[in-house]
Amino acid sequence: MRAAGPREGPRAGARAQADARVGPNAIVQLGEALRARLGEERAAEVYAAAGLSPLLSDPPQAMVDERLVAALFRALYDQLPGEEPGALAAEAGARTASYLLANRIPAPARVALGLLPRGLSARLLLRAIAGNAWTFAGSGGFRARAGRPHRIEIAANPIPLPGCVWHVAVFEGLFRALVAPEARVRHVACCLAGAPACRFEIGFERAPEGAPRPHRGPATPERGRGWRRGWDSNPRMGKPIT
Repeated sequence: MRAAGPREGPRAGARAQADARVGPNAIVQLGEALRARLGEERAAEVYAAAGLSPLLSDPPQAMVDERLVAALFRALYDQLPGEEPGALAAEAGARTASYLLANRIPAPARVALGLLPRGLSARLLLRAIAGNAWTFAGSGGFRARAGRPHRIEIAANPIPLPGCVWHVAVFEGLFRALVAPEARVRHVACCLAGAPACRFEIGFERAPEGAPRPHRGPATPERGRGWRRGWDSNPRMGKPIT
C-alpha cells in the first residue's frame, strides 16, 4: 500500500532496536478491563502467566518494551476460553482510545476536528496518528493513506492479535469521537495469517441494527487453531517474561 505525502509514518527499517517500545496503555487498560469483567484474582492469574505480575499492581507510566505487551496478550489468549480474550482485548483498545481522547488530544483540537468536513477531519486525524505511530506500532512500519476507504498498515506488527481487535478498537474509538460516530474499522489482513502487514480500512457506513461486530476475533475453533499456528510460528508473539 502506497502512502501519501505527510501521512506516511516512520518505517521499521529506519528504527533502532532501542525504539522497539510502545505506549503503556495496552498493559494498563487490559488490567482495568480484566478487573472490571473478571475480578482482581483472575486478572492476577493472566499477568502472572505472562510473567508480569508487578505491572498489574504498579502499572507502567512510560513507554514499555513491545515484547511485554506481546507476552501479556499471548497469556490472555492462553488463559481464557472462547471469545473472551478477544472481547477483553477490544475493551482494552476502547479504553485506550478514551484515555487518549481525554489526556492526549487538546479540547480545542477535538472541537476543531468535529467542525471540519469529514474528509478533511479524517485526513488530519490520520496525520496525527502517523505522527505518534510509535505508541502502538513499536518496531513495526506504519503507513496511512486517506481515501475511500481510509487505510492504515502496520508492517511486521509486533503485537498482532486474532482480528487485531485491540488496534481496531483504538482506531475506531478515535475516528468515532473525532470524525464521525458511524466510523467503522475493518481488519483486512494480518501478520498472524502470514501477511507482511496488518491492514485496516476505515469507512463510514452505518451498520444495520443488531449486525455482529466484524472484529471480535476467531469465531470458530478451526479459525482459532489457524491463528494459534500463526502465533507459534511468529517470533514476535511473546512468551512469558522470566
